[in-house]
Amino acid sequence: MTTTQEKLHQAALWSMLLSAAAVVVSIAVCQILLGLALVTLIASDTPLRFPPVKAPLGVFMGLTVVSMLASGHPAAGLPQIRKFFVFTILLAVSSLLLEARHARWLAGAWALAATVSALLSLVQFVRKVELARDRHQDFYEFYVRERITGFLSHWMTFSEVGMLVLLVLVSYLFFAPGLSARIKVLGWLSAGVLVTSLMVSFTRSIWLATAASGGYLVWQRRRKLLLVAPVALALALVASPGVVKKRVRSMFSARSDSSTSARMIMWRTGWRMIQARPRFQPPDVGELPPAFYGHLHNLYIHYAAERGIPAVLAMLWLLGRVLRDHWRALRRALEDENRFALHAVVAATIGVLLGAMFEVNLGDSEVLTVFLTLVSLGYAAISRTEARKLA
Repeated sequence: MTTTQEKLHQAALWSMLLSAAAVVVSIAVCQILLGLALVTLIASDTPLRFPPVKAPLGVFMGLTVVSMLASGHPAAGLPQIRKFFVFTILLAVSSLLLEARHARWLAGAWALAATVSALLSLVQFVRKVELARDRHQDFYEFYVRERITGFLSHWMTFSEVGMLVLLVLVSYLFFAPGLSARIKVLGWLSAGVLVTSLMVSFTRSIWLATAASGGYLVWQRRRKLLLVAPVALALALVASPGVVKKRVRSMFSARSDSSTSARMIMWRTGWRMIQARPRFQPPDVGELPPAFYGHLHNLYIHYAAERGIPAVLAMLWLLGRVLRDHWRALRRALEDENRFALHAVVAATIGVLLGAMFEVNLGDSEVLTVFLTLVSLGYAAISRTEARKLA
């Protein structure tokens, strides 16, 4: 590289790091920096790399375009085409953030930004408690319609990003070698803040996804701890406030929360859309309970109804490939600095797959950005593991 190319490479690297970190705070800043990273990356003549998911990703994108063109309303599908820009993260991160220290830096930046956002969300929660009291309204009914968001625009976005960052942080604390006592204390304090914010967000799908994906990390670190998990959860539920217990009960009853019954209506509607495609007449569902009806609150049903079943299968092919590759790599990376990134990708993918049963999570640019960045870091860790094996 010439001196100019080296400077451009460094500019691209730092732009990408800042872009990935900024997503916890602002998607606009994140995407501006991503664009800058791409321009400087190409100008620097840095060798371009891409994770080995080109085939499923290409099929998914191609089917998305075909679905849009065949819909009869192509303009309505343009937002999904514009979202293809987010997938350039795979190219930028894979070409720039190649070293283990880059993964460590980003884990720290995510943890710091997410912790500050979580602290802000706890302040928001206290204010909402006070506001409901001042208005003499039932707190549960008041709160579930306008919850905490931290720096982000919606409570689901906030919770999904918070879950992914929490998984990265816990994986780092469990599996990164040589951590100082100070880093461990700060890390677990940060994790505690993130867990608290996720609990008071009342996002039930994130509770389930975090429990399962976090359980995977605990299983890999110290399996005996999982034996006490049911007891700990039961005690926590008994000691929790009444509104938390009500939220937990709403997971098992469509009558206790309108969003639960609304989801069932949307899932049935989506299933009928899939069955009737390309001709679709909305089923008669009667009076609709209060809820957001802008999407179907299930990634698999939504994508199948919107883009066709083959597109969903392509997406599952991609996620399955990510899981398989990182699981295999963990067998080779027995005790080294790459394990935390590999475990984080597996845990995050589990969380995304489970969360997708209740939300269109990967349709959210912030969530997609964090996940694709993490996947790219994971494949960089796989490359380092393979290179070490050959050395």
